[in-house]
Amino acid sequence: MGKKFVLKTLGCKTNAIEGQIIASALLEAGFSQVEDFSGADIFILNSCSVTSHSDSQSAYLLNRAKRENPLIKNILTGCVAQTIDMHKGFELENVDLILGNNEKLDIEKYLFKEEKKCVGDIFALEKFNHKTVQNPHQTRVSIKIQEGCNNRCSYCIIPYARGNSRSNSVENILEQIELLTKNGTKEAVLTGIHIGQWGLERGLELVDLLYEIEKSPIARFRLGSLYVNEIDGKLLEFLKVSKKFCPHFHLSLQSLCDKTLCNMNRNYTGTEALEIMEKLYNSFDEPFLGCDIIAGFPGESDEDFEITYKNLLSSKISYIHAFPYSKRENTPAAKMKEQICDTVKTQRTQRLIELSKDKHNAFLERNKNKTHELLFERKSPKTGAYSAVTRNYIKVFIKDERDNLRNTLKVVDMSTFDKLY
Repeated sequence: MGKKFVLKTLGCKTNAIEGQIIASALLEAGFSQVEDFSGADIFILNSCSVTSHSDSQSAYLLNRAKRENPLIKNILTGCVAQTIDMHKGFELENVDLILGNNEKLDIEKYLFKEEKKCVGDIFALEKFNHKTVQNPHQTRVSIKIQEGCNNRCSYCIIPYARGNSRSNSVENILEQIELLTKNGTKEAVLTGIHIGQWGLERGLELVDLLYEIEKSPIARFRLGSLYVNEIDGKLLEFLKVSKKFCPHFHLSLQSLCDKTLCNMNRNYTGTEALEIMEKLYNSFDEPFLGCDIIAGFPGESDEDFEITYKNLLSSKISYIHAFPYSKRENTPAAKMKEQICDTVKTQRTQRLIELSKDKHNAFLERNKNKTHELLFERKSPKTGAYSAVTRNYIKVFIKDERDNLRNTLKVVDMSTFDKLY
């Protein structure tokens, strides 16, 4: 087997970080990374399995790799690989090696083994598998602080792909931040599968970690997805006075109808979620409030959907990531009666997308005459314009002749921009 590899990573920020770990390990072992299947010896697919579309995407890429290069060695890893026994009908003809989510972090140990399947018991893992990501070449860098999830939402396959919650240590996280800031990074994004569960197995809370990050050299930090009922008074009071926190919340809501939330096995009500969103909005100067909403969950009647829609309409939500319910085999929701037809799911999703556009435009309009701190990112070689992002997640483009603005911070009057994004 040669030493040229192609790596494709699908899905979430956690998977993206793990993709960087895989690439770094192989490069350190003497491999070289290429972009085309035709010139590669190995194809590593770091897969996602959150929806059936993700599964289809994985199957397509594996088939394409073999079609373009019949001699390539296809390695399937990520969440599809970890839950492969739960995926009825997933074609494995073009897969040469299956690596679990924990095994992929030491991929170089498995490349030359004879076994076709190396997938350990993810629920047997009790400790966080920490790997330092070197030189990710990004201005806003994601740091994986946590893995797994202790919840069992009725629609979700992810706990079976990731196991129970395991936390990275404060020391490892601060070491990663120290390394990043030495390389010029100004912003860290704290990510994981369920970051609100960070520290549970150690008797700690997420806010305990944030206290330490506040004392670190990072200029600002952002949080990944949170459950609304995990934003308690202690956490909110800290975030309100933090000098480094970016008021950008992505809330894992999924619904704002009590009946649907109960069927999803979520442990909060629509009213509780709305109350917390109101507190968040009133605690900061125009915070970004994003959310996930599943449209067409089994048993969701037209009236149930309207409750969610009207609650979102009355809220100060800034953005809605709306997507149709996707049946995951062997989950409780897949066995529920009253499955919703695809046409209705699509219609409901489209209504939420349109509402999201209106909400986001209103959010941008409220920010037009405000002053915000911008973090300058990449400069387009074509237009000469820098992309930049505010703490509350508004994107702008700035033309500037200087070549040294990347990774710098600047306070700017937003009224000077023709358009906000």
